[in-house]
This record gives sequence, structure tokens and C-alpha cells, in this order.
Amino acid sequence: MTFASIAGHEQQKNILRRALANKRIAHAYLFEGAEGIGKKLMALAFARALLCLHGTGCGDCAACRKIDHNNHPDVHLIDSAEAAIKIDQIRELQQQLSLRPLEGIYKVCLIDGAEYLTAGAANALLKTLEEPQPNTVMILLSGRPEQLLPTIRSRCQRLPFRRLPLRQLSTLLSQRLDFNETEIAVLAALSDGSFKKALGPKQQLFLEKRRELIQALSALSPGSNIPTLSLAEELAEEKESLQDFLDIFQAFFRDLLLLKYGRPEEDLVNQDLLELLNREVQRASVESVLAKLKTIDQARFHLQRNVNRQLTMEVMLLGIAAA
Repeated sequence: MTFASIAGHEQQKNILRRALANKRIAHAYLFEGAEGIGKKLMALAFARALLCLHGTGCGDCAACRKIDHNNHPDVHLIDSAEAAIKIDQIRELQQQLSLRPLEGIYKVCLIDGAEYLTAGAANALLKTLEEPQPNTVMILLSGRPEQLLPTIRSRCQRLPFRRLPLRQLSTLLSQRLDFNETEIAVLAALSDGSFKKALGPKQQLFLEKRRELIQALSALSPGSNIPTLSLAEELAEEKESLQDFLDIFQAFFRDLLLLKYGRPEEDLVNQDLLELLNREVQRASVESVLAKLKTIDQARFHLQRNVNRQLTMEVMLLGIAAA
């Protein structure tokens, strides 16, 4: 993975390229931004440039190939996989970093999901950041940097990453996927600027199940308690997709608001559900749509605080049906 092969993030590339050209490499970086927008790819490209035998991140030398295959002895990766990063992992990393590089000039460490550091691990890492080893570069990746210790953030050069613009993401997806224009537009909008999300296992949810969910949602009414509770149970069973469900519902009601205010169809997310949207917009008021959106926001707030999933979905759907 080279800088040139990464879509977007030109400002971040230029900052890292200048650091390499001027040999002014920080001992620690914090790459921060939403999940799946290219932070890890950029970190690996930077590691490749640091360790490349030609100093360019060429992709052809032995060092670059080892990084591509995750077996370079001077590159250490800790991946949280959304689980806690424990103090033993940091202590093992400290032991590795205390040794001289085996093949390259630098030892490079990537901590993916740094917000999952336990309190003990964070304090241990802080010691490493305060007393860095020579020729060692640490790159912390975080989608929620506000959860890191302020002292950790202050000892890193922070590099914020933004989501890919919708138009750019749509263009990239049309080059990669054999989908029609409407499907590309839906996928790009619901992927929220994340190329990884757009190409990942969520495609079926965004393109197919989305229609079923929205049709079930639009069929709810104040007196339909049994269908409402059944849908809540169905949603709650899919823990890993709950936030995506909320995004789908939010996009649907957003589309209704846009139609209410006369926006063109190309501004909509659910362009393949125009018949349903036009039917719903005739009977929905702006106030009721705003109330439904507020109910979704409340559900998102409760899920983030580990409130019972099914209860949260029941309250949300009953609120949407009543609004």
C-alpha cells in the first residue's frame, strides 16, 4: 500500500511526505477519524516509506513486501478488534521496542483502536510516549480520540482524517462495483464516507434488507402494538447491525423532510423507494417527521450507554408509530 494508491486524504499524505523528505519524523502520531476511512491504510503506507530499502515505499523491495504480508520484524501491530487492549500487550510491546531494529532504520508500532486501551494499558503506554526509544515511531489509530487520556493525545502529533466526500466515494464505488447508478448512490450515502464500509459485508443490508426494514417501519401505526414489538425483537437480535438500522431509519425520515421542502430526487438517499416516499410525504407533517428523528436520536443515546437493546427498540418504534 503506497500513498498514491489511497483514495483521498491528500493533505494528510502531504504532511507525511514532507516529514519523510525533511527527516523530521515525530516519535508518535495519532491518526483520528471515523472507522473505515483509510487511517490504517495510511499508517501502513507511512510504515512502508519509513522502512523501504529505497526510501520511497516502492512496493517492490523486500522490506515493502514484508510489510504487505504482515511479517516485517520491525513493524508491530496491536489490533483491538473492538476488545480491550490490556496492559500485558503494552508491556510486551515495550519489550520489543527496547531492542534495536532488526532490518530497518526504525521500529514502527501501530495501535489500531487505541480508544480500547484499559486504564492500566493507557498509563503504561504513556510512559513509553514520555520516554520514547530512539528510531521508534508509534502510530495510534482511533475513531474516538476523545476517549484517550489527554496526556496521551498531547504527546502525539495529531492527524485528523475526514470522511470521503459523497461524490468521490460514489465515483470510486462505480469503478469497483457492477451496480447501477441508484444502488451506487444508496450505498455511498449509507456508508457515510467509509470506503471500507461500502465494500464490506454491509452491502446486502444497505441494498436489500434496507427496503424490507423501511417498508416494515412505514407500515407501523399507533394501534399496531404486536407488529411493532415483533419488529423491535427482530432488530434487537442483530446487535452488530443496530446502529446501521438506525442510520437507515434516519436516512428515510431525512428523505421525507427533503421532499417536504421541495428538494430534488437526486438529493435523496432512498432513490429506489420513491413511490413509498411520495406516499408517506403526503400524510406526514414536518413536526411528526422531526419527532420521529428525535426518537431515533434518543435510541442511539441509550444504545451507547448499554441500555437493554430490545427495550430500546420497543420504545423507539412505539414512539415512531405514535408521532
